Amino acid sequence: MAEVIKMPKMSDTMEEGVIASWLKKVGDEVKSGDILAEVETDKATMELESYDDGVLLHIGVEEKSAVPVDGVIAIIGEKGEKIDELLASLSGSNAPAAKEEEAAAPAPAPAASTEKIDTSDINAQVIKMPKMSDTMTEGVIASWIKNVGDDVKSGDILAEVETDKATMELESYDDGVLLYRAVEAGNGVPVDGVIAIIGEKGADFETLLKAEAANAAAPAAEEKKEVAPAPAAAPKATAASAPVALPTQATHSNGRVIASPLAKSLAKEKGYDIAQIPGTGDGGRIIKRDVEAFVPSAVPAVGGVAATGAFGVESYEDVPATQMRKAIAKGVTASQFGAPHFYLTMEIDMDKTIDARASINELAPVKISFNDIIIKAVAAALRKHPDVNTYWMSDTNSIRKNHHISVGVAMATEDGLVVPVVKFADTKTLAQISIEVKEFGAKAKAKKIQLDEMQGNTFTVSNLGMFGIEQFTSIINAPESCILAVGGIKQTPVIKNGEIVPGNVMKITLTCDHRTVDGAVGSAFLQTLKGFIEDPVRILI
Repeated sequence: MAEVIKMPKMSDTMEEGVIASWLKKVGDEVKSGDILAEVETDKATMELESYDDGVLLHIGVEEKSAVPVDGVIAIIGEKGEKIDELLASLSGSNAPAAKEEEAAAPAPAPAASTEKIDTSDINAQVIKMPKMSDTMTEGVIASWIKNVGDDVKSGDILAEVETDKATMELESYDDGVLLYRAVEAGNGVPVDGVIAIIGEKGADFETLLKAEAANAAAPAAEEKKEVAPAPAAAPKATAASAPVALPTQATHSNGRVIASPLAKSLAKEKGYDIAQIPGTGDGGRIIKRDVEAFVPSAVPAVGGVAATGAFGVESYEDVPATQMRKAIAKGVTASQFGAPHFYLTMEIDMDKTIDARASINELAPVKISFNDIIIKAVAAALRKHPDVNTYWMSDTNSIRKNHHISVGVAMATEDGLVVPVVKFADTKTLAQISIEVKEFGAKAKAKKIQLDEMQGNTFTVSNLGMFGIEQFTSIINAPESCILAVGGIKQTPVIKNGEIVPGNVMKITLTCDHRTVDGAVGSAFLQTLKGFIEDPVRILI
């Protein structure tokens, strides 16, 4: 079965790639792991690696020519396999000319076939990338739990998927055998892209893949009738489910180094020179276990004198952003420049709070933290100031007044910030809030927080006091109107009854969206919040 190789998106800003050089020509045999071409992107020159075995049947673009992202680069299949219909389905009536090596007698390009491929007798199911969050556009297969050939039961975990929110488990809803995996661990799949196929042993999954490609190609062929054919050498691919050869950073050392994408990524993460790692895979290919087992040698001698390390040497490492970090960058940028922020800071006298917490913990079934008290106090203050418990609705230019109170609690993870939500916080006791927040903390550390646990917040609390931060400001978690930044408790001299005495002070800063909350409204909210935190007994009544 012929496989379409498309131009992958190799950087966030990439719109097209230039084929710097072809390393294979039409008619050459290709093995999985072979480098097909070098591609010049807007960031670097990268290697385009094949994930299929076969023969290179078609090259869609000449060297030094540009190909748009998702444009057809090549086709790999069996020797002698006919690909005319496949080319027609990809490009409509404007099928790219075959290279000279595969040229046949000129004939009009056939119109895109509209015949539906019958898959009714194939007992197998295509597994696609689900949309696991409102902002998710793709997921990265963090790891495969099941291998091709494994038996799968409904409820089994197929893979772990890294989304823009968290790492989540991909569960099977079918029984059968894992017949096909469309992408290797560490690579991304767009929402609704093919991940795998599960069915009875020996089922014709290749026909299912053809059907998926045809379904994607049909609407694109119709669309091409509405516009003039583009002169580009490679048309945009529409076979969304066809496996894609993904890029790896070019590495050369006395010849070309062949390594799996996962091995290259792992070597880069560990700071290893991949060219120094012996390969134990097929044909000496470097694979994951080779990188894990590699022990770097000492720094080589220079001019007969042992090198003393990195003294005077500039170095850096570009680490690819995780899906979560990309989402954070996009979200905070949109919020910071989309909402007019202003900030209100207030000092809180924590003397009574410290004593009250000690008394509460003598009776509470769980240990109550200062953060638990702040969350409860925020919920009580929001009940008295509903204009703060609001959203700015950009699509309708209106203000949504939330009748429920759910407080998001910002938590740091290795990959970035997550904000699980204490829902209906004003109705919960301090003990209930404490238990819930502790559970969220454990899940955040294990990257097991679920999507529904991070939705519905009407206000957010970000507390960096435990890190020794005295005061800071936070960016609003849109579409919320406000976010509270909480600093640490600091012993400082204070004036009480006309005398200077030691005291405990905590600074809080309220960030407000001026479209929904004015200075007077924000100040009144802080005054109420101050009273609740300084005298926690008031929030227990």
